[in-house]
Amino acid sequence: MKPMGRPSAAPFRVLLVDDEPVVRALVPAMLEGGGVEVRCVESGAHAMQAAHEQRPDLLLLDIVMPGLDGLAVLRLVRADPALGQVPVYMLTARTKSADRLAAERAGASGYIEKPFKAQELQALVEGLRQAGSGT
Repeated sequence: MKPMGRPSAAPFRVLLVDDEPVVRALVPAMLEGGGVEVRCVESGAHAMQAAHEQRPDLLLLDIVMPGLDGLAVLRLVRADPALGQVPVYMLTARTKSADRLAAERAGASGYIEKPFKAQELQALVEGLRQAGSGT
C-alpha cells in the first residue's frame, strides 16, 4: 500500500510574501526546480488572495511591509480554516527577540533572519516536502 501524502507529480508550492524585489527574485532562484514552485506577491493585502487561489504548502512571510504587515497576515492565516495548518515561516530582517516572540505568539512555524543562505531555505523546503509525502 502506498503511503498517504501528496501525489508524486504534485509540485510543492511555496508562497513568498515580501515587498523587496530582490528577495522576490532570489527566493525562486534558490528553490525552484525539482518539483518546487514559488509564487511571489509583494504585499500582505495580496497574500490571502494568492493563498486562496492556490493553497501553498509553505508560506514565507516578511514582517515589515506597507499596509497589512506580516504579523497581521499570519494571524489571518491562522484564523482561516482553509489555511490554518499551512506552515508559515517569517523571513525577515527583524532580529530583535521581541519580534521573534511576537511571531511565535501569532502562530509562526519558524523564523528565518535576512540575510539568509540558500542552503537554509532548501533544507526547510526539503524537510517539509519529506514530511508531507509520508516518507
